[in-house]
Amino acid sequence: MRTRLTPLCKQVYTLTTIATITTATLAASVQAETLPGNGNGNRVTPIFSNVAEERFRGEVAIAGLTELGYDVTDPKETDYANMMASLSSGAADFNVHLWDRLHDNFYQQAGGEGTLLKAGSVIPGVLQGYLIDKKTAEQYGISSLQDLKQPEIAKLFDNDGDGKADLTGCNPGWGCEQVINHHLKAYGLEDSVTHHRGPYFELMADTIARYHEGQPVLYYTWVPQWIAGVLVEGKDVLWLEVPFTSLPDGNNDVLTSYKGKNLGFAVDEVMSVVNLNFAKTHSPAMIFLSQLQISAGDESSQNLKMKNGEDSIDDIKRHAQEWVSAHRDQFDAWLNRARAGK
Repeated sequence: MRTRLTPLCKQVYTLTTIATITTATLAASVQAETLPGNGNGNRVTPIFSNVAEERFRGEVAIAGLTELGYDVTDPKETDYANMMASLSSGAADFNVHLWDRLHDNFYQQAGGEGTLLKAGSVIPGVLQGYLIDKKTAEQYGISSLQDLKQPEIAKLFDNDGDGKADLTGCNPGWGCEQVINHHLKAYGLEDSVTHHRGPYFELMADTIARYHEGQPVLYYTWVPQWIAGVLVEGKDVLWLEVPFTSLPDGNNDVLTSYKGKNLGFAVDEVMSVVNLNFAKTHSPAMIFLSQLQISAGDESSQNLKMKNGEDSIDDIKRHAQEWVSAHRDQFDAWLNRARAGK
């Protein structure tokens, strides 16, 4: 038997239907505003460096993109040159690992601004340079890398008995090894200093052990990372100056000084980089990545946790979530700008 609606029932039914449709429309609108990554083509593929100590900042980026509704895949990992090439080809969408000056050669060779876009400065004020233990520096009056030209000074850092100073240097493929080799030639140190290259953290473990045994140490490092928390500048070790600025690309007008010392390396910044087509079609992700920033001190502190045993992927992801919670107001401001499209 078919039920007939009275005029009053028809009115109530119509209003109820309109309210249901309106609620659904508003809900969809709210979801679109809060999760702009939802919809077709929302999958994002990160590509990170294979240096575990750099994974933390990547997990913070993933946390933000996930909150925007993007389906972020497990990151690919590789060296810096291949990272840029993969971004350029579209095999990956973004990273947060490009050193603006140190890795510029990798960036340009991969296509530069024709296929890539530097979105923002993730970590400003990144330092690199050479350090020695404070005790030896003060005892022998060592303040410059140039002092190692003196045979009696070089022998202080000789670990293998060949009369040359042993410098704990940089992994092949990181970019810094090219600068160090250039410095040794430019400053006339090739006959007095041996550059020991990678695996960096294993070499540094030996260097730190020698320091704790009271032996002189000479090494290259950068900030941020955990070594700065173990061998503290000004307390345990001192930066060495270089006699003049000389960089492999010949661009010697860049800032290389820190606290009045010429460290020989450009004061750098770590950039977020995206595939150019991805940037054009995923504005919310681009806006978020352009704002994301972590202090060098925060990353160094996280790296020290890794050094002390909290070094699994789950640990690093937890560190990232803890960082987000501690910076929630700022993080939400970045997300809100991304949602608003500005």
